[in-house]
Amino acid sequence: MNSVAARRRCLILCLVFVTGLSGLSARLIFLQVVKSEEYAKKSDRVSIRKEILKANRGCIMDANNQLVARNIPRARLALDKKLLQDIGPATLALANKELRETSEWRQWDASTRKREIQSRASQLKNEMQANTIIQKYIAHVIDVFARPLGMNRTELRNRMNLSNKRQKYVVLKKDVSEDDVTKLKELTMEHSILHAFVFEETQKRWYVMPEMAAHIIGFVGHEGRGKSGIESQMNQYMAGKDGYVKNHRDKFDLLAVAKPQEIRPPIHGLNIQLTIDMGLQAILEEELAAGLAEYEAEKGTIILMDPKTGAVLAMASCPTFNLNTRENIAKNGYDFATQALYEPGSTFKIIAMAGALDQGLIHPGTQINCHNGNYQVGSVRVPDHHPYGMLSMEQVLAKSSNIGSYKIALQLGSSRFFDYAKNFGFGSKTGVRMAAESSGVMRNTGNPTDFSRISYGYAVSVTPLQVACAYSVIANGGTLMKPLLVKSVMANNGAEVMSYKPLPVRQVLKESTARKMRRALATVVDKKSTGWRAAVAGYKVAGKTGTSVKINPQGGYLDGRYTVSFAGMLPAEDPAFVCLVVVDDPQTTEVKRYGGTIAAPIFAKVATRVASRMGIEPTEPIDPSQPLAQNSDH
Repeated sequence: MNSVAARRRCLILCLVFVTGLSGLSARLIFLQVVKSEEYAKKSDRVSIRKEILKANRGCIMDANNQLVARNIPRARLALDKKLLQDIGPATLALANKELRETSEWRQWDASTRKREIQSRASQLKNEMQANTIIQKYIAHVIDVFARPLGMNRTELRNRMNLSNKRQKYVVLKKDVSEDDVTKLKELTMEHSILHAFVFEETQKRWYVMPEMAAHIIGFVGHEGRGKSGIESQMNQYMAGKDGYVKNHRDKFDLLAVAKPQEIRPPIHGLNIQLTIDMGLQAILEEELAAGLAEYEAEKGTIILMDPKTGAVLAMASCPTFNLNTRENIAKNGYDFATQALYEPGSTFKIIAMAGALDQGLIHPGTQINCHNGNYQVGSVRVPDHHPYGMLSMEQVLAKSSNIGSYKIALQLGSSRFFDYAKNFGFGSKTGVRMAAESSGVMRNTGNPTDFSRISYGYAVSVTPLQVACAYSVIANGGTLMKPLLVKSVMANNGAEVMSYKPLPVRQVLKESTARKMRRALATVVDKKSTGWRAAVAGYKVAGKTGTSVKINPQGGYLDGRYTVSFAGMLPAEDPAFVCLVVVDDPQTTEVKRYGGTIAAPIFAKVATRVASRMGIEPTEPIDPSQPLAQNSDH
């Protein structure tokens, strides 16, 4: 009976074991076969480490391949707080500290020092508790690195955030130079503090001439993307594409060399070549700053263009900012050349003149009655700054008669006048590679008074770049060109990937009309005309002065406050460049505040230096003994 019961119990026990083992086998099969792919992915997420390989951002160069912007290698210094708690490295560092204070230290060679440090580290493990070792080690790390990192001990301890046990890494310093990285690494070797610090390679955008052409070049944000100017407009070419390395790590975070790595190399960004010549840019920056200081103004611009290609050779705007520090960028990031809107005054008189010439309604010698400075028809009254009688079309420009300009605009008619103004590019963006370019404001309201005022440059708002492009139409033979800031896109080996060719927008004037206009504008810089201060020895200059009263944002105009300008070209017969000078709200009392007294002399200084740098052959004999006569300065 007992044997039967015993056999029964054995059978039941065997059945339990078999059932249990069968269940385990089924579970293993389920995990190994059915769920194998799912758990393999989970395992990869734990063991595979992906490290980003940063792409180098492309450089920016000027028209002569002078470096303007590039990336420089930097590093971010981080602390691995987990390794900071490791007894092994801690005892080595403390042994190093202790032995460095002995008299024998200087007598030992490197191998002896290493041996003695390891021996003393083993002793320290037996002499002190682990918690004491770690606390002393942390204090030692702080003592060694606080000053080299530019902090005091308290600051560094706070930055390490030791109370946060969940935080594995903490960034101690975001921007460390190559030289400082080398010094810090040497310090870690010297003091046997080898594991706690992590140097992560980063890059920083560096601008060689940070206050020159700042609005054009723009800057890169902290995330490495262009935020303004060319940096933003050409970001897709310069940014490149980051690569990566995927490798396997064991539970101790060490590289598992037996498993293959997956590597995708970074694609480095392309380089951008500008149309800007930084030598010419320096001239504009210097003369604009000097002019604003002399005439007590805070804002202004000088634009230099190649009229035949539309290339912007230089463009200075003030106020400006430093691209490296970005100090005052919120206040001074506004680009006067492409964003400022102002009433152009007499520089806008080329619309009526050129349109009427182009339509054959007048010729340069056509006589216009200017009614001795006061003309009124119905509700329309047009004043002049000086009482003129009969003036030829050329003299209307030279004397800057409002009445003469309006009467020529009447012959052209408002419909054709506005068509020419639009064809010259007013009322729409030029298409230059500047993100926040203004389009200006020009409307045909149908009101006769508005039309009269627009004919001599009021009741219309323009940007300085629009004016420079319009004068380029006259300079190049009648074609509106799209302004170019980028010349080409190049690979790192210098090969040209893409080039930007001159782009005609439309034919505005007949070539013969443009030639007549250049000759008419040359009379403006004659000894007895408004722009005589723009004269450049050895060259015939063509151009036009402009003076307008500043608009009051609350309505009407600001009495005694002006925007003054001069738009010119040199040499007049076949211009190599067009240059526009605009000075906003000059406060000087030394001269009358007109385009002819302020903007014209700035133009003369710029044009003299630019002609020399560009190697433009003189076209006129120089007679220094002949004085220049003064006249009206509008």
